[in-house]
Amino acid sequence: MSVKRIARDALLTSLALILFIVELQLPPITPIPGIKLGLANVVTVAALFLFGKADAGAILGLRILLGALFSQSPSTLIYSLAGGALAFAALLVMSRVLNEKQIWAASAISAVFHNLGQIAAAVLITKTPALWAYLPVLTAAGTAAGLVTGFAAQFVVNRTKK
Repeated sequence: MSVKRIARDALLTSLALILFIVELQLPPITPIPGIKLGLANVVTVAALFLFGKADAGAILGLRILLGALFSQSPSTLIYSLAGGALAFAALLVMSRVLNEKQIWAASAISAVFHNLGQIAAAVLITKTPALWAYLPVLTAAGTAAGLVTGFAAQFVVNRTKK
């Protein structure tokens, strides 16, 4: 791995972490708990389409670990890892099926899988299967948020490639 690549990935990880922390400070966008835009995902999605799965996975993993450390919340680590792993797996599959003009769709699908991973983690931790009833609400919100972050990532990829 070259020094240039390490520096680029470190810079992108820092950017994703800053977006994550800034978003934590913002008031909720809806009175429904657990719904947020996921601005840090713009960096992960763009990194996947620009630099590949290894770099995007490293950026995502480091952002999750550092985000949990800075937010001082062990539950953040658990839920972010569960959601992030499932979302990244979905994003990898979608990146093979969809082209660079459809990054927005890959991001929306990935966001839904993020919600699925988080609900699954919550059900396992709390042993409360009734939490699955919350999935339709999170799916709708996740799709909308995924579209927003996906269009932003698509803009970044298009501008970077020019």
